[in-house]
Amino acid sequence: MRINAVEPGFTKTDLNGNTGTQTVEEGAGIIVRMARIGQDGPTGDYFDASGRLPW
Repeated sequence: MRINAVEPGFTKTDLNGNTGTQTVEEGAGIIVRMARIGQDGPTGDYFDASGRLPW
């Protein structure tokens, strides 16, 4: 099991009045990518679409 935190970015949703800078599909990209990591993938880190972020 791998556990990571993911930052999808400023995404257009009803929650922010659709003022985000990216689509839901774009925001979901990092979530889906991290959900599909293998057993040798990272764990205990924080990521956005660009990669690993500092805590």
